Amino acid sequence: MAEKLKGGTVIFSQDICIKSSAGVAGHKEGEGPLASYFDRLYKDDLLGQKSWEKAESRLQTDVSSLALQKAGYNTTDIDVILAGDLLNQCISSTFGLRSLGIPYLGQYGACSTMAQGIATASFLLENGGFERAMAVTSSHFCSAERQFRLPIEYGGQRTPTAQWTVTGAGAAILEKGKGICQVKAVTVGRIIDYKIKDANNMGAAMAPAAADTLVRFFGDTGKRPTDFSLILTGDLGYIGSELLIKIMQEEGIDISSVHNDCGKLIFDRERQDVHAGGSGCGCCGSVFCSYIMEQFRQKKLNDMLFIATGALMSPTSAQQGESIPSIAHLIQLKAE
Repeated sequence: MAEKLKGGTVIFSQDICIKSSAGVAGHKEGEGPLASYFDRLYKDDLLGQKSWEKAESRLQTDVSSLALQKAGYNTTDIDVILAGDLLNQCISSTFGLRSLGIPYLGQYGACSTMAQGIATASFLLENGGFERAMAVTSSHFCSAERQFRLPIEYGGQRTPTAQWTVTGAGAAILEKGKGICQVKAVTVGRIIDYKIKDANNMGAAMAPAAADTLVRFFGDTGKRPTDFSLILTGDLGYIGSELLIKIMQEEGIDISSVHNDCGKLIFDRERQDVHAGGSGCGCCGSVFCSYIMEQFRQKKLNDMLFIATGALMSPTSAQQGESIPSIAHLIQLKAE
């Protein structure tokens, strides 16, 4: 049985691995530094569909199929699929995956959904009688802008703290046994609210949640940042990453030498004019399932922490003047 530690970290007793993964991305992401790592790039961000929302659903359909193909599996080989996205009622996931016929558990962790899906899948494999699960997530720049900010046709000006929602998706297949890497531990995030209300400064809203989860993990395990090849956060971007490092230093923990962020990796900040970096479920989903998994395959990573962060807001809460509560889920991964 898995061991639960005082701070909420769960150490798995069984070998739970990521067997296969795939990442897809849009046109702008294809112009960035990680272009060669994605399994598929789309020149048309509508993906041949009639709306941005249908295009995002197509991202999930395609990335799931690619992950299955790379593993040599059929849909009937998967016991359960865990998926979510940013749109109301997670419609990208339900419409994108309905044709697969796989038992489905919807997830909502905002931009932390990739880690939440992997964590939940790991719990099900350890204790729930499942043998194989898939975690999927996506985002689309245009569908997110329409829902959370202003339609792109409006031509609104972006603030320097704003991040660019990634058009992309990621899928990871988990099972018991050996694979690309092992899921060794999970620390489930707590809802942290520093009363930030600026929807154009998500990094500042989410950084305290990432710090809270990291502090609990280090307290539980006795490990240090230098025990890991990489501590990767999900779409804090440049501003949130700087804030996270500062908060951790105030806690007596220096992660600066091993930290990076998916929102910093996916775009070239100077050349692509993305302001504070990338964001969205598809940011850490696509980066983790393509670039990071390839680093494990090439033996360039040994032991890492993946902390995906999410802003738990909605258009309604923003319109009503609510603050932006956030969460961060941590996954410890180790090479085979």
